[in-house]
Amino acid sequence: MAEFRLPKNSRVSKGKHYPAATNAKRTKTVQVYRWDPDAGENPRTDTFEIDLDQCGPMVLDAIIKIKNEIDPSLTFRRSCREGICGSCAMNINGTNTLACTKSLAELKGDIKIYPLPHLPVIKDLVPDMSHFYAQYASIKPWMQTQSPARPDEERLQSVADRKQIDGLYECILCACCSTSCPSYWWNGDRYLGPAILLQSYRWIIDSRDEATGERLDDLEDPFKLYRCHTIMNCTNTCPKHLNPAKAIAEIKKMLLERRGA
Repeated sequence: MAEFRLPKNSRVSKGKHYPAATNAKRTKTVQVYRWDPDAGENPRTDTFEIDLDQCGPMVLDAIIKIKNEIDPSLTFRRSCREGICGSCAMNINGTNTLACTKSLAELKGDIKIYPLPHLPVIKDLVPDMSHFYAQYASIKPWMQTQSPARPDEERLQSVADRKQIDGLYECILCACCSTSCPSYWWNGDRYLGPAILLQSYRWIIDSRDEATGERLDDLEDPFKLYRCHTIMNCTNTCPKHLNPAKAIAEIKKMLLERRGA
């Protein structure tokens, strides 16, 4: 299990146990990380026995069932329920993924649910994403142009150029990849991490953007980009099956080619 940023001098203790109804025939045990900063207590894991015949098929369904029917104080993020918004990203059985697309049936044994690792925890399964979003804003994730657009016409690109951003634009900024990266754990204050670098490459490679040089200049930094050691956790854990490691390698290649030009 990945390490988490817990309050100082704290340890995770075993919390409450909520058994399933006596008439439940198929059950699944779900252990959920709990921490309330206002309670003044150490973090704990509460155990819930879920009646699978009265629950939807996904991990998020189990979490919603816990909140609606067992413990309304449980706090988590969720929105689309279709793997589009990234809100319900969390660590499930040691892997960062989306609770809404992770099937209960494919998880063997007890299910252990924690917030995304190595981020400050606000409450229960809710991590503080402020720094992550600030890093995203720092790369100016929008199209930058100097030339005026033609009147009443979009900025066009060829089919081949459009294909260049496939595997990049689909990123939902769930932070599963960045929070699975040891380099980001160690240097997250200065290393942008795989999610933000993939987003940066998405604009660098876009034929309609005219700030490629400035974007590459900004990444020519020993920490922003070069803390990546190709560990590949980012690509392995991405719930959208994207390849942030490849995007980072392409940025490094572009910088190397520019130096040799």
